[in-house]
Amino acid sequence: MRLKTPARNQSNQSDDFRGLVRRDTPEKNEISIMKKTGDLEIDGERLWDSIMEIAKIGATQKGGSCRLALTDLDREARDLFVSWCQDAGCTIAIDKMGNIFARRQGSDPDLHPVAVGSHLDTQPTGGRFDGVYGVLTGLEVIRTLNDHKIKTRHPVEVVCWTNEEGSRFAPAMVASGVFAGVYDLEFGLSREDEDGRTMGEELTRIGYAGDQPMGRPLHAYLEAHIEQGPILVEEEIDIGIVTDAQGQRWYELELTGKESHAGPTPMNRRQDALLAAARVVTLINDIGLAHAPLACATVGMMQVHPNSRNVIPGRVFMTIDVRHPDDAVLSRMDELVRGGIAEITNAAGISHDINQIFYYAPIAFDSSCVRAVAEAASTCGYSAREIVTGAGHDACFVAHAAPTSMIFIPCIDGISHNEVEDIHPAWSTQGANVMLQAVLSKAEQMAG
Repeated sequence: MRLKTPARNQSNQSDDFRGLVRRDTPEKNEISIMKKTGDLEIDGERLWDSIMEIAKIGATQKGGSCRLALTDLDREARDLFVSWCQDAGCTIAIDKMGNIFARRQGSDPDLHPVAVGSHLDTQPTGGRFDGVYGVLTGLEVIRTLNDHKIKTRHPVEVVCWTNEEGSRFAPAMVASGVFAGVYDLEFGLSREDEDGRTMGEELTRIGYAGDQPMGRPLHAYLEAHIEQGPILVEEEIDIGIVTDAQGQRWYELELTGKESHAGPTPMNRRQDALLAAARVVTLINDIGLAHAPLACATVGMMQVHPNSRNVIPGRVFMTIDVRHPDDAVLSRMDELVRGGIAEITNAAGISHDINQIFYYAPIAFDSSCVRAVAEAASTCGYSAREIVTGAGHDACFVAHAAPTSMIFIPCIDGISHNEVEDIHPAWSTQGANVMLQAVLSKAEQMAG
């Protein structure tokens, strides 16, 4: 199967899923590592087929996926994932936030596991790879260890985190946040969707309200993910070694003016909440540009009331998302957001209520895990570069509880959170091969 792929030097690249794609020749000091691991490769075709099988659940007309957290479609994907893990000989544990842990036992069961994971839930118009790639890469690592009868000292676990996207239940990554102690369990289970259904109720309804306590010790946590940006694909780099994650602040803002008739009300007598909202959108964009290139600032959602064509809007609800890898800069952006909104609303004669609903400081990932990823990419002979993630991931919260890093692979045109999100099959193979080597390093491979 061939997919559209961006312009790359194809001379060293094959569409054979089972071939280890190498862009460089290993140095002498890498050869012994490769011999130690038997120059192992994951089964890229098997991995790709698994991704495509999950993609059928909640498939959209434009080729994407819609599996909102804790819906029947999410349950169906979870059930399939659990069945595959059981077929691979894993034992299954589910905690009280519905996080799934599939364990391949190590030679020393008393050691803490090396965990690999991500999520299966999607955006309403999401792609086929965001999240699911990381979960199934973990499963493919376990399948490959089974194929080659490789023992590891540490257990290896695949994790599926609940509600990473935050599309149905805000905030995002709430279940990994509870796992890491960032949120308490009551907060997590009480999150509501637009219809007033809580996460706790929906976990029970779909059969994934587990009995395992929150939090479990991990020797290391590694997460594979598509980059969701254009850097790797534009620079023609195979692997992103994720060293840091941007800090984020999410806000909900309500602007309250006065509804009145669109005809008789003079322009200079209006208290137009939507006009103020438009100025807030410009403000947020200007703040992002003023702190470029590392900053991002976005208004992603807006609800206008009463939303009638001949009524001046009296109320607007909107969301704001600001990000930067330097916490001091992020704090300055926070000041500018709050101060700018106050100036806009005062000038417009309307009131506002702003609430920060989500914050985490920039994350520096664990140096030993980052090094394991870098060495794994070198062992596989792939081109690689260090990179900072601009998106939030479960790894950002898990990093509070365990040594953590991430592996990025390119995505076509850098597009994600979109039904046209796509990758080349060889890229999925490359990322999984790097994950295999990193897991072997952290889990301490023994003789087969």
